[in-house]
Amino acid sequence: MTQIEKILTLESVDMLSLLGMNDNNIKPIEDRFNTSITVRGENVYIKGVPEEIDAVEKIFKEMIYVLNTTGNLRPSDVITIMELTLQGKEIISEKEYDTIVLYSKSDVVKAKTPTQIKYFQAVKKQDICFAIGPAGTGKTYLAVAFAVAALKKGLVNKIVLARPAVEAGESLGFLPGDFREKIDPYLRPLYDALDNMMPSDKLKSYIEKGVIEIVPLAYMRGRTLNNAFVILDEAQNSTSMQMKMFLTRLGPNSKAIITGDITQIDLPSKTVSGLVQIQDILKDVEGVGFVYFDKGDVVRHKLVKDIINAYEKFQAGGEKEF
Repeated sequence: MTQIEKILTLESVDMLSLLGMNDNNIKPIEDRFNTSITVRGENVYIKGVPEEIDAVEKIFKEMIYVLNTTGNLRPSDVITIMELTLQGKEIISEKEYDTIVLYSKSDVVKAKTPTQIKYFQAVKKQDICFAIGPAGTGKTYLAVAFAVAALKKGLVNKIVLARPAVEAGESLGFLPGDFREKIDPYLRPLYDALDNMMPSDKLKSYIEKGVIEIVPLAYMRGRTLNNAFVILDEAQNSTSMQMKMFLTRLGPNSKAIITGDITQIDLPSKTVSGLVQIQDILKDVEGVGFVYFDKGDVVRHKLVKDIINAYEKFQAGGEKEF
């Protein structure tokens, strides 16, 4: 049978740990299959017959999954992975593997719902992506995961996370502390997401060095962000001018995700939401994607979906929001 060659590009992988000392982790694979495996940088070149190449590719993906989730990979682990794969008992299916966004410090962040998968694909394809929908659908958490993954892969040099400092039933003036202390509660959800995805000491170091910035939207004015992954969260509370200001901060090799829920606008009643307006302005612009979530995509506590349904029924009955 004709031999072919396939190239696997392995991103966000510690190649030394994957291959093992003196390539001990790939020797069991070479002993089992009539394939040649050559590694150059992050590329793995596999040469052999198509059926064996497909099996070896699956084994490598399983190895990456085990390494990134357990922090360790030994030749004995590779033999177990290989035997399970050949028996059709993969640890993670091909479909699941393709939905992995990030191997975090304690878990795997995956796109779980069909809309989240569409979101994942849109972020890969588009330089600017809008994620619009209700609370609990993973818009912000996945956006942060996309950004951390891009930073780990070396695709960007920094992450900038922004939120409008819009009051939602509370007044900033009555909160204790200086301005930074007053604004911190608005930015806390972004800190929490980051803290779930990387070791606390590394996160602290990145923030101190400016590799990761978490700032109020107003602090974005006048900047140009090159080689950056930029996220605007709670964008329904940005004005038209603020939205334009944010989008025009992007420099070369930068990506942006804008998230928000247009049913939860806290702006003054006569102020147009930049997120509502931008859907008409950019709907036909190439390189810009819109992904819409609904209550079926809620991935928080099961009661969140019921709460959203209850509010929809309440408001549909003609009652005013309070």
